[in-house]
Amino acid sequence: MNNEIVNRVANSVLKTIDLEDFYPKGERTILDIKGWLFHELILKENDFREYLKNHDWSQYQNKYVALTCSADAIIPSWAFMLISTYLNLYAKKVVVGDLVNLETSIFQDIINTFSVEEFIGKPVIIKGCANKPIPETAYIQLIEKLQPVVKSIMFGEACSSVPLFKQKK
Repeated sequence: MNNEIVNRVANSVLKTIDLEDFYPKGERTILDIKGWLFHELILKENDFREYLKNHDWSQYQNKYVALTCSADAIIPSWAFMLISTYLNLYAKKVVVGDLVNLETSIFQDIINTFSVEEFIGKPVIIKGCANKPIPETAYIQLIEKLQPVVKSIMFGEACSSVPLFKQKK
């Protein structure tokens, strides 16, 4: 009798995707423009433009930046657009919103370029329990991309997964 332990998961055609493996390095930061407003409420175009010209944009080199205004002020769309013309020279990515919006946008780019070729016709397990801030939307976008081509989709770990989808024959 052979008592050798066989790892059936490692020997199966089951493909595992861990979105944490795709988490891009780089600092995430919020740029709050509240302090650039007159009395933190009013955007004065000339003063605003002068502040932008004199701001040290190099501090955002290779960072992911979320633009926001924490003051209860009405900010015209062109203001964020103008800021992005400066930030785009340094930052890896710029979005308007908070850090959740930023991570969602980062992962949207990742999922858009994600190749499904190696998963065609195979059972796939998407790992959960990430230690990094993977947005829930990233998992939905990944399923949306995989579902038309895979045999099945599960979530969790190979030893205890939740079935999510099975291709009908």
